Amino acid sequence: MAIKARSKNTGISVKKLKPIVNLVRGMNAAEAVVALQFMTSPAAARVAKTVKSAISNAENEIMSRSEDLKIVQIFADEGPRLKRFRARARGRVGRINRRSSHITVVVDTQEGE
Repeated sequence: MAIKARSKNTGISVKKLKPIVNLVRGMNAAEAVVALQFMTSPAAARVAKTVKSAISNAENEIMSRSEDLKIVQIFADEGPRLKRFRARARGRVGRINRRSSHITVVVDTQEGE
């Protein structure tokens, strides 16, 4: 049974999250947390927090250990944008889009091992 955890409105753009998410996809959940802890990016800390939440949800719901869990799906979707404006030369305006994202992690027990 797959268990899901979501982190909404992270304040980190999808472009920054994609390389980190692609790195841990398909890994053992406990190994993924260790790998994310040694990454210097603040985005990796947010992904690690979401993976830990999914592990905790799985331990509570299906009574499995974190060593038996595998990341089945992990993805970052685009969230709402904060639209701001900044003054530019000659009375014009420049638009600023602050992008955010939603991180979704799905873990399940490893089968056949």
